[in-house]
Amino acid sequence: MKVHIVHTGNFKLDGGAMFGVVPKVLWQKWVPSDENNLCNWAMRCLLVETGDRKILIDTGIGNKQSEKFFGFYHLNGNDSLDGSLDSLGMSPSDITDVLLTHLHFDHVGGAVVRNESGELVPKFPNATYHVTEAQWNHANHPNDREKPSFLPENFVSLQEHKVMNFVNDGDFLFDCIEVKVFNGHTIGMIAPLIHGPDYTLMYMADLIPAAAHIPVNYVIGYDIQPLVTMEEKKTILPWLMDKNAWLFFEHDATTTVCQIAKNEKGQFMAVNQTNDWRFNKD
Repeated sequence: MKVHIVHTGNFKLDGGAMFGVVPKVLWQKWVPSDENNLCNWAMRCLLVETGDRKILIDTGIGNKQSEKFFGFYHLNGNDSLDGSLDSLGMSPSDITDVLLTHLHFDHVGGAVVRNESGELVPKFPNATYHVTEAQWNHANHPNDREKPSFLPENFVSLQEHKVMNFVNDGDFLFDCIEVKVFNGHTIGMIAPLIHGPDYTLMYMADLIPAAAHIPVNYVIGYDIQPLVTMEEKKTILPWLMDKNAWLFFEHDATTTVCQIAKNEKGQFMAVNQTNDWRFNKD
């Protein structure tokens, strides 16, 4: 089993939106903002190789939206989905499975591309795409608040091409990826739990998008059910600490993984933060 980081580039979001009711004087200690209150965030994906499967978790923002759309998010950095796959000696046709944590544009945008005829087709032609049915239904019938985050061109064609597979909480994919479902950020989001040979790794998706969001009350403003998010964190954080599990951050621009502990006040905090992450073991 091997696990590879797949960088797809960075984007910028308003710091207040990413920290909700937490005052800027607190969050800016960990995540600096520019003169427009924008903070830089990663779109970091993961590729798991096990047996004959190559499983990509999330796909970044993609490149098929308009220049105006991308202008809102100030894309930056030299990384791309294709470039990262190429650096691993892989192409989109090598990917056998794509696990989508949820269908917000910065997680699913790279799942679908326009072909030479302008048609929307799956980017990974040999892959099965996995998502929860609850998230699929929610994305196709979004509430007014989330509607701007669910862009039909990013996912509707996956169903049309019959490459979708619905998974449920507790399912195991390929004996090493456990589906864990959370509903605070959006309905039916997956934070996949990867069971390695001698480690446990949780891909935190938007449950805990960055190390700065580990404290239970640090909940992002985009969550549709912030109190549910807090309860979910209260449940999963003690479990992750007891297991000495690693937390993999999709959006943290400076920290890839960490473990967690409690400080003298009994609050959860990041420890052993690192970007020099090596879990590639046969």
